[in-house]
Amino acid sequence: MLRRGAARTSRGFTLLELLVVLVVLGLLAGLVAPKYFSQLGKSEVKAARAQVEGLAKALDLYRLDTGHYPTTEQGLASLVTRPGSEPKWAGPYLQKNIPADPWGRNYIYAAPGEHGEYDLSSLGKDGQPGGDGENADVNSWQ
Repeated sequence: MLRRGAARTSRGFTLLELLVVLVVLGLLAGLVAPKYFSQLGKSEVKAARAQVEGLAKALDLYRLDTGHYPTTEQGLASLVTRPGSEPKWAGPYLQKNIPADPWGRNYIYAAPGEHGEYDLSSLGKDGQPGGDGENADVNSWQ
């Protein structure tokens, strides 16, 4: 019970305590953020590899049914919709539409390819041929 005339005091944080907390949070963010963002880049590359492998399997199923891979002109769309000139087409060979690569661009498909019966690739994060790390191309022939 408060006595009459006794001052009520509520203790808050001092400016120094707030600054210490902000410095600690800044240090933690400085240490954790680079590791987080490097993992994010690695996961995008892994996702691109997984998508290329999935598309390659769908292309193989297409080939089993029709006797050949889709032409460059038919493209990957022939995995989802029947090309007009394919009587043996038994698709769709993908459950969903053709995905974009993790960086939002279309996969590059060519048949016949320079590295095999077909070439399927993503240009990586930078969208340019070649590159290292996250910017490296993800290809079906590697």
